[in-house]
Amino acid sequence: MSSEWKSISLGECLQRVVDNRGKTPPLADTVTPYGVIEINAIVGTDKSPRFDAIRKYVSQETYDSWFRAGHPASGDVLFSTVGSIAEVVLYSGGNGCIAQNIVGLRPNAEVIYPDYLYYVLINPIIQSQLRTLDISSVQPSIKVPHLLATKIQVPGLSQQKKVAAILTALDDRITLLRETNTTLEAIAQALFKSWFIDFDPVRAKAEGLELAGMDAATAGLFPNSFEESELGLVPSGWKVGKVEDLMELPYGKALKATDRVDGPVPVYGSGGITGCHNESLVNGPSVIVGRKGTVGSLYWEDRPFFPIDTVFYVRTDTPLTYCYYLLQTLGLKDMNTDGAVPGLNRNNAYRLPVVVATTSILESFDEIVSSLRNKMFSNSQHTQTLIQLRDTLLPRLISGQLRLPEAEVMVEEICA
Repeated sequence: MSSEWKSISLGECLQRVVDNRGKTPPLADTVTPYGVIEINAIVGTDKSPRFDAIRKYVSQETYDSWFRAGHPASGDVLFSTVGSIAEVVLYSGGNGCIAQNIVGLRPNAEVIYPDYLYYVLINPIIQSQLRTLDISSVQPSIKVPHLLATKIQVPGLSQQKKVAAILTALDDRITLLRETNTTLEAIAQALFKSWFIDFDPVRAKAEGLELAGMDAATAGLFPNSFEESELGLVPSGWKVGKVEDLMELPYGKALKATDRVDGPVPVYGSGGITGCHNESLVNGPSVIVGRKGTVGSLYWEDRPFFPIDTVFYVRTDTPLTYCYYLLQTLGLKDMNTDGAVPGLNRNNAYRLPVVVATTSILESFDEIVSSLRNKMFSNSQHTQTLIQLRDTLLPRLISGQLRLPEAEVMVEEICA
C-alpha cells in the first residue's frame, strides 16, 4: 500500500452527522413532497435510496421545524443503525427526511469524497467490522459513537475520485440495465392489457380504425366485432373458460436449508429466491406462484430451479408468457384462505373465469413478448456479471491492492 494511504476513524472523515433519533415525526395523512426514508428504502444493493419504497410523509411545517438535526443533503451517506444494521446508500438530494434508525453521514470534502465513502462502507471487510458493533441481543443495534470510531484506510482525494469513478461506472451500467428491464416489463404488461383486457385491436377494427403499430398479418388475427357471453361482451370467436383450462399449478417440494447443497440452482419460496441448491426440480422457463406466506407473488424464471413447498409452479401447453401476464391480473394476492398463515387455495384459482383468445393470437403475443423476455434475461445475466466484477474489484481497490490502470481496463472491456 502506498504511503499516501492513512488510517483514520470514520468520525475524522465527516463534517457532521444528521441524527434525528427519538420519536417518530407527526405523519401527514396524504402524500406530500416530504417523504420519510426508512430502512426498507435503503436495504439491498441499490446505490441510491429506493424512493418508490417510501410509504410515510410529513407536512412542510413538520419538515421545516420538527427535525432537530436537519435533513440529509446531496452527497450524504445514509446508514442504518437499528434492525437491518449497516445498510448503506448515497443520498443524491431532494426533500427526503430521516428519523429513527437511520443517520446521515456528511463527508468532509477536504478529507473524503462522498462516493468513495459509500464504497468504503459497503466493502465486505468493513461490513464485517461494522456488524460486530451490534450491542443488542434482541434487535440488532449500533451506537453512533461506536460507528464513528471505526477505522478505515483512506488515500488522497485524487486517488479516491479515480477509485470511485471506476466503481460508479459499473453501478451506472447496472442501474441502466435494471431500468431497461423495468421498461421492457412495462411494455409487455401494457400489450397484454391492450389485447386481452381492453380488447383495443377489436374495438379499433369494429370502428373501422387503423391498428397503429401493428402489422397487417397480426391485425388480421383479430375479429372486428363482439358477442355476448356470461362475462359480458367479448371478442367474437373467443372463448370463456377457467384458469384450469389453461394451466396446472403443481406444488413445490420441501427442501430444508440444512439439506441444500451449494450449487447453481436457485431455490424459490413465496418471497422469491431463498438460496441455492445443486439439483433442480423444474426446468425453466416457468412461473412461480406464492402459496404460503407471500400469497400470490409471481416470479418468472428462465433457468432450472427448485420450488419449495410454499409455492406452486406453472405447467402448461398454453404460451407461458400469456399465463404469466394473465396471473398478474387475477388478484391472487387477495385470495388468502387461511387465518393463521396466509395461503392460496389453487382450486379457488382454478375456478376463476377468463376470456381466452384464439390460439393464433396467443402465439402472436408469445412471439412478441418472448423477444422482450429474452432481452430481459440477457440484461439480467449481464447485470450479474457486472455485480460480480464490482464486488471483486471493490475490496481490492479500497485496500490499494489493485492498480487503477488494471481496473480501468477490466471495466472498459466489460462495459463496451
